[in-house]
Amino acid sequence: MPYIIQQNRTVLEERLKPILNLSRDLFAGELHYILTRIVDEYAHQVRVGGVCYDSIKDVLGTLEAVKQEFYRRVAAPYEDMKRNQNGEVYRYS
Repeated sequence: MPYIIQQNRTVLEERLKPILNLSRDLFAGELHYILTRIVDEYAHQVRVGGVCYDSIKDVLGTLEAVKQEFYRRVAAPYEDMKRNQNGEVYRYS
Protein backbone atom coordinates (compact mmCIF):
# COMPACT_ATOMS: atom_id res chain seq x y z
CA MET A 1 0.00 0.00 0.00
CA PRO A 2 1.12 3.55 -0.65
CA TYR A 3 0.54 4.60 2.96
CA ILE A 4 4.10 5.50 3.91
CA ILE A 5 4.98 7.68 6.89
CA GLN A 6 4.25 11.38 6.45
CA GLN A 7 7.91 12.45 6.64
CA ASN A 8 8.83 10.21 3.69
CA ARG A 9 5.69 11.23 1.81
CA THR A 10 6.60 14.92 2.15
CA VAL A 11 10.06 14.32 0.67
CA LEU A 12 8.64 12.26 -2.21
CA GLU A 13 5.87 14.78 -2.93
CA GLU A 14 8.47 17.54 -3.26
CA ARG A 15 10.45 15.43 -5.73
CA LEU A 16 7.29 14.56 -7.67
CA LYS A 17 6.04 18.13 -8.12
CA PRO A 18 7.55 18.64 -11.60
CA ILE A 19 6.04 15.38 -12.88
CA LEU A 20 2.67 15.95 -11.20
CA ASN A 21 2.44 19.44 -12.72
CA LEU A 22 3.35 18.01 -16.13
CA SER A 23 0.71 15.29 -15.86
CA ARG A 24 -2.12 17.74 -16.58
CA ASP A 25 -1.12 17.78 -20.24
CA LEU A 26 -0.18 14.13 -20.73
CA PHE A 27 -1.62 11.66 -23.17
CA ALA A 28 -1.98 8.01 -22.13
CA GLY A 29 1.11 7.05 -24.14
CA GLU A 30 3.16 9.68 -22.34
CA LEU A 31 1.92 8.44 -18.96
CA HIS A 32 2.93 4.95 -20.05
CA TYR A 33 6.37 6.23 -21.02
CA ILE A 34 6.93 7.96 -17.65
CA LEU A 35 5.85 4.91 -15.67
CA THR A 36 8.00 2.67 -17.87
CA ARG A 37 11.08 4.85 -17.31
CA ILE A 38 10.51 4.83 -13.54
CA VAL A 39 10.15 1.06 -13.26
CA ASP A 40 13.03 0.46 -15.68
CA GLU A 41 15.29 2.71 -13.64
CA TYR A 42 14.22 0.97 -10.44
CA ALA A 43 14.75 -2.49 -11.90
CA HIS A 44 18.26 -1.66 -13.09
CA GLN A 45 19.47 0.17 -9.99
CA VAL A 46 17.83 -1.58 -7.06
CA ARG A 47 20.33 -4.44 -7.03
CA VAL A 48 24.06 -4.48 -7.71
CA GLY A 49 24.56 -5.80 -11.21
CA GLY A 50 21.27 -4.56 -12.63
CA VAL A 51 18.10 -6.47 -13.36
CA CYS A 52 17.55 -9.69 -11.47
CA TYR A 53 14.62 -11.84 -10.42
CA ASP A 54 14.07 -9.81 -7.24
CA SER A 55 13.91 -6.47 -9.04
CA ILE A 56 11.52 -7.91 -11.64
CA LYS A 57 9.37 -9.39 -8.85
CA ASP A 58 9.42 -6.06 -7.00
CA VAL A 59 8.28 -4.10 -10.06
CA LEU A 60 5.57 -6.57 -11.10
CA GLY A 61 4.22 -6.91 -7.57
CA THR A 62 4.17 -3.16 -7.06
CA LEU A 63 2.45 -2.49 -10.39
CA GLU A 64 -0.17 -5.12 -9.61
CA ALA A 65 -0.78 -3.58 -6.17
CA VAL A 66 -1.05 -0.10 -7.72
CA LYS A 67 -3.52 -1.44 -10.29
CA GLN A 68 -5.68 -3.12 -7.66
CA GLU A 69 -5.65 -0.11 -5.32
CA PHE A 70 -6.53 2.23 -8.20
CA TYR A 71 -9.43 -0.02 -9.16
CA ARG A 72 -10.66 -0.26 -5.57
CA ARG A 73 -10.34 3.44 -4.76
CA VAL A 74 -11.11 5.10 -8.13
CA ALA A 75 -12.58 2.79 -10.78
CA ALA A 76 -15.08 0.84 -8.65
CA PRO A 77 -16.66 3.94 -7.04
CA TYR A 78 -16.87 5.56 -10.49
CA GLU A 79 -18.58 2.47 -11.92
CA ASP A 80 -21.01 2.42 -8.97
CA MET A 81 -21.86 6.08 -9.58
CA LYS A 82 -22.48 5.45 -13.29
CA ARG A 83 -24.62 2.38 -12.53
CA ASN A 84 -26.73 4.48 -10.17
CA GLN A 85 -27.08 7.24 -12.78
CA ASN A 86 -27.77 5.05 -15.80
CA GLY A 87 -29.22 1.83 -14.44
CA GLU A 88 -28.03 -1.72 -13.92
CA VAL A 89 -26.72 -3.78 -16.84
CA TYR A 90 -26.37 -7.18 -15.17
CA ARG A 91 -29.44 -9.28 -14.38
CA TYR A 92 -27.98 -10.53 -11.11
CA SER A 93 -26.21 -8.17 -8.80
